[in-house]
Amino acid sequence: MDLADNLCMNCFEKLTNGSVCGNCGFDNDSVTNMKYLPRKTVLSGRYIVGKVISEESDAVTYSGYDTERRCTVTVREFLPKGITNRLEGNSDVHVRERFRKNFSNYKNSFIRLWKTLKGLNSLSAVIPVIDVFEENETAYAVCEKMETVSLRDFLIRNEDNNILWDKARLMFMPVLTTIERLHSNGIIHGAINPDNLVLCRDGKVRLAGFCISECSSASGELEFTPSAGYTALEQYENSHKICPATDIYSFSACIYRALVGNDPPDAMARETNDKLMIPNRIAEKIPPHVIRALGGGLQIYPEKRIQSIDDFRELLNAAPSVVAHSAPIPQAEAPKSQSAQSEQRSPKPPEKKDSKKGVKTAIIVLLAVAVVAAAVYIIGFSGLVIKHETTTAATTLPKIAVPDFRAGYTESDVKNTGSWNAQFKITFVYEYTSDAEEGLVFKQSVEPGTEIEQGSEIVLTVSKGIETATVPDVGGLSKADAVSALEKAGFKVKIVTIYNDDGHKADTVKSKGGMAPAAGTSSAKGEEVLIQVYGETVTTTTAAPESMSSDGTTE
Repeated sequence: MDLADNLCMNCFEKLTNGSVCGNCGFDNDSVTNMKYLPRKTVLSGRYIVGKVISEESDAVTYSGYDTERRCTVTVREFLPKGITNRLEGNSDVHVRERFRKNFSNYKNSFIRLWKTLKGLNSLSAVIPVIDVFEENETAYAVCEKMETVSLRDFLIRNEDNNILWDKARLMFMPVLTTIERLHSNGIIHGAINPDNLVLCRDGKVRLAGFCISECSSASGELEFTPSAGYTALEQYENSHKICPATDIYSFSACIYRALVGNDPPDAMARETNDKLMIPNRIAEKIPPHVIRALGGGLQIYPEKRIQSIDDFRELLNAAPSVVAHSAPIPQAEAPKSQSAQSEQRSPKPPEKKDSKKGVKTAIIVLLAVAVVAAAVYIIGFSGLVIKHETTTAATTLPKIAVPDFRAGYTESDVKNTGSWNAQFKITFVYEYTSDAEEGLVFKQSVEPGTEIEQGSEIVLTVSKGIETATVPDVGGLSKADAVSALEKAGFKVKIVTIYNDDGHKADTVKSKGGMAPAAGTSSAKGEEVLIQVYGETVTTTTAAPESMSSDGTTE
């Protein structure tokens, strides 16, 4: 393919000076390992395979180029380590004899995983999947290529290697909705860690590092790669089973890393010494309900752990009903100060009761009761109380502080948070705005922190993104009609008068190339459209234009 011959197989920019790319520095003449696809291989008649980016337990990922959409992509080839290779000169995957029986099942798991992910492209924390297909006796998944920074690298760049909960909440909470949807579709990620949570240019945190479920446990025949501090106990060889709580453990460990500044202890070590210590200087900056949620999410045994993403989300949001329900869950521990320890070791002696004082108090109470009873009797029989009316004690609904729904939450996040919907009557309206990404809540009818009665209505305004319109073609129209048409379409107008020496009608818009942006393009409403309008026709009998003197020289 001619196009492939002129492109760098790493960044897919044009090569301008030999085999070394002037844009990224990749040497396109470097040798490729025989087990990988040769660079410039074309898959599905559409995708050009480039440099190898990474190799995981079940697949190898290449940089790629989509010739139909004319954009860079990533191509993931099902090529499980240790059981497959390639014979020289052959693109087909060769399966080692003793693994052939199970290879087909593994490949079907790969196809099922990536087709499911493709169906979840609308979720904010998924890197969009473009295509899934079979070729070369194996399977492929093509995804959008996004510039990312791993959570681990991001945290290292922060002072003290950590961030505060207010910032962490904006990063982590939207990801919970995606994990919840994965679980409802039968997918357990099994490898959530700070390298597989990535920050993208659009500000969203996304999940990466998906492998088939057969790679998520040490008990299978495919290669298992644990991540110290983030891999749950049940993923090692033991009698515990992998379940949705497995991802809750790993995700809790990522939040712990972000807030505390270091990795939690490895699960295998914690089985003999199950203590999570948080230094006082760090613990005092973490809200108590968050520490409680982490304690529940990082329980070493899966059956004692928080079991659902919904419950975990509500704990992180400090939902009163869930906090009360989860009281038995132990919290992550912070070291006690010496004074607290000494108080615990040396309890204060019980105070002695004063029997005389008790008698006096009882007498005073009895006198007070007698006075109240007498008052009720007098009022009741003097006609001040209407006897046929019955009164009931007024019930006051509990007041609840309104959360800040504008803190990075989508409409889906709010709808899927059971505690908020139990506490408030939440409705949504939608507006175009340039101040918030499409789908995010950016206004709320009740200010955050306001205490309102349970069941009160809150109206949340969800961004519809930037409103756009097609620029109408006003070429050849009069200046007045052109301005009217553009303003009616929602645009501002800037007029530039141009020289007219060809007999064009004055005050008309240039017919071709007289608009910027061009007619028919889609632009944000409120943007400025420039139109070129002819001035008066210049002839030998007419007055010179204002920009020239009477003798024809430029002023």
